[in-house]
Amino acid sequence: MAAIHSDEFKRDAVRTAQTSGLTRRQVASDLGVGLSTLNKWVKMVSDEAGPPDPDQNLLRENERLRRENRILKEERELLKKATQFFAAQKP
Repeated sequence: MAAIHSDEFKRDAVRTAQTSGLTRRQVASDLGVGLSTLNKWVKMVSDEAGPPDPDQNLLRENERLRRENRILKEERELLKKATQFFAAQKP
């Protein structure tokens, strides 16, 4: 039996697929929809939207940079802890 999803659910699913940094397969699985269904929704929204709005491009780039920044901060903290650990190991 096919589930019927609201337009709002579909828009949110597409937005998540486009901005979360997760693969579409992961997003589809998390939302409990098929990958082909999510791909169809993304195509439908992109066909309706026409050419991308420059502001949308900036928002996506900003989101990507925030993700990258978060990862780099986590890596830096890990390296600090590793440095402290190995410095404490010296006799």
